[in-house]
Amino acid sequence: MSSTRNASDARGVTPDGAAWLASAGTYPRSTLAHWEEAPGAPVVLPCGVVFDVVSAPALFGRRMLDRMWQEGPGSGPVAEFRGRMLLFAAPGTAQRLPALMEWEEWGARGARTDGVPPLLCHGPGDAVTVPAAIPADAWGRAGAYPPAARWLVAPDTRRPWLPGPEVLLWAAVRAAREAVRISIFPPADRDANVYDVSRRR
Repeated sequence: MSSTRNASDARGVTPDGAAWLASAGTYPRSTLAHWEEAPGAPVVLPCGVVFDVVSAPALFGRRMLDRMWQEGPGSGPVAEFRGRMLLFAAPGTAQRLPALMEWEEWGARGARTDGVPPLLCHGPGDAVTVPAAIPADAWGRAGAYPPAARWLVAPDTRRPWLPGPEVLLWAAVRAAREAVRISIFPPADRDANVYDVSRRR
């Protein structure tokens, strides 16, 4: 396992990762040209074709991400935007995940999701703000864009592995259980986690 990333200091998007992100839009070349001119600028991209996005409150999303990396298959690209965690997921997740969560709530006593905060699922017809294509430490050199959005796991390939609804449900349920277990303790250092991207499936 030779490749690691610190969750608080993710590297920028690679050229292949930028090409993958841009392919979500109607005019990929225009998006790439925009990033070449203003690499510090976030952009808005549509969901539903190349990726869906599941948005969770930042602290709960961090716990989901920890479960995915420590006990599961890892994650696809992940970003933070205005206090929420954006987990990039396989197309179709936005439609399927709410139904799975509802079923787990009533159909599986051992895997209840009543401790899971509302998750926002963005699919066809929705769009999300994608963070800048450069590392956070380069903001000052690239422009005056505020750090409202940042990558925790930046895209680095043209075909990233993306979790489906089952993986995200699994992570949400375990994150809820973990929240109950540690509720009497102070939160862990949010900058201490390292995600080994070589473990992605």
